[in-house]
Amino acid sequence: MKKLLALVLTMTLVLSIGLTACTPADTSGETTEAKIIRTNNMSEPGSLDPALAQGTHDSWVLDHTFEGLYKKSPDGTFIPGMAKEYTLADDEVTYTFKLRDDITWSNGDPVTAHDFEFAWKRALDPDLASDYAFQLYYLKGGEAYNAGNGSIDDIGVRAIDDKTLEVVLETPTAYFIELTSFYTYYPVNKKIVEANPDWAKSAETHVSNGPFKLTGWEHNASITLTKNDNYYDASIVKIDGIEMAIIADENTAWQRYEGGEFDFLTPLPQAVVAQLKAQGNPELVIGGDLATYYYNFNTKVKPFDNVKIRKALSLTLDRQTIVDKIAQGGQLPAEGVVPFGMIDENGREYRDGAGKLVEYNVEEGKRLFAEGLAETGFKVEDFSKFSILYNTLEAHKKIAQAVQEMWRTNLGIELQLENVDFQVKLDREKAGDYYVSRAGWIGDYVDPMTFMDLWLTDGAFNDAEFSNDEYDRLVLEAKSTTDQNVRMENMRKAEKILMDNMPVAPIYFYTQPYAQKPYVTGVFKPLNRYPYFIYADMNK
Repeated sequence: MKKLLALVLTMTLVLSIGLTACTPADTSGETTEAKIIRTNNMSEPGSLDPALAQGTHDSWVLDHTFEGLYKKSPDGTFIPGMAKEYTLADDEVTYTFKLRDDITWSNGDPVTAHDFEFAWKRALDPDLASDYAFQLYYLKGGEAYNAGNGSIDDIGVRAIDDKTLEVVLETPTAYFIELTSFYTYYPVNKKIVEANPDWAKSAETHVSNGPFKLTGWEHNASITLTKNDNYYDASIVKIDGIEMAIIADENTAWQRYEGGEFDFLTPLPQAVVAQLKAQGNPELVIGGDLATYYYNFNTKVKPFDNVKIRKALSLTLDRQTIVDKIAQGGQLPAEGVVPFGMIDENGREYRDGAGKLVEYNVEEGKRLFAEGLAETGFKVEDFSKFSILYNTLEAHKKIAQAVQEMWRTNLGIELQLENVDFQVKLDREKAGDYYVSRAGWIGDYVDPMTFMDLWLTDGAFNDAEFSNDEYDRLVLEAKSTTDQNVRMENMRKAEKILMDNMPVAPIYFYTQPYAQKPYVTGVFKPLNRYPYFIYADMNK
């Protein structure tokens, strides 16, 4: 049943929404109706620079305003984007991409191979301090340069001419073409960026190469995207624009959807999801998601540096109750950190082969907790000075309250709750300024590695600061080969090590419920992305 659900949710091409606004059409005095989709982005973007973006509050905008060498089509395959084709040399690490002849930036400049070379090397520049620089470590010399131990000239990306980009990898990488569709690999306009370091901070100076362009950004209030007529495939874009409010409170956002002010909304209040499901409301869509909801433990802070304490906290969480009674969106209780939806070397569901590595066992949890207290010298009452950090969202609050109550009931401890803005939460985690924090990860590409390399020693998103030599060895070996037998077996072993140490407690595997009005067709929900409006049209 779980496998079937994962496969069913793998790709959905669904109805979307739009709203009309009147604009002048011709000299007869008649008007045409602009097709504007109105929705909510939930949080102020941390950055609309592809090299500095790090969350869905950034990437949902970037996936509409930029495009990489390749892109995902509605049938789930990867098709040429800025590139028209590529060749792979016999060494399995040298790619040659040929760019399209008709690609331009939103300001009319031509998109060139030099822009890609500049963008990738810039993202790896240690002075830029990009959190996602690690996604470019696949390039030969990329990690060395980012770590301050190599030269920019040794990085394996080179513009041979305006239309030819040569890329050399450290090792063969089975999913590299998919990586070129990820936002860290998007190009930036070399001329614009060099002339203005703050180019990405306002709509007036923002330049992009995707199907939409940024034409309005009232910080902490709204974002406006308009169809980019300079986009080479502009004829496929049927809507005129997207208006995104920035509202953190999901109940307020839902009220605006109900009142007709929004045409599309995600995320939804959990009670609303349950109600719409019970009603069989056709405006509710349960989209697939390659993502895991989990809690970080700060392993550098006592007593969370004790593995028995961490395992006890995980063992005493009733995940089935959380998904059935609180999340209520078709989520699955987590069985590890890698969610359903990916295939192993034998063509079967990876999760089935990896096994169930997370369980609910209160008695074992109590036993380990008592041992952990004895080893650390902490007392039950000491936990009242610790807190669960979560970003402002009703869903996260309710789950944190449930976790708080489960630990109170099962272990006799009561942690405090602390909610902050999403970007503040990310910054606090990076600084190690937390005890337990709510987190989530959407796969950057459809391979278990997009989860497994998160917890490499000193990994950019290893906020739990987990470190294990054998884990590192297994994951790095898996990253350096295209042998699927070696890759998958190493990742299964590494995931077991991770769950034996429990620096993070997986809670559930996501779905992405969203609401949409019935008058627009063609919204495309990739498995590991927020919904795309690129193919949407209106039939109001």
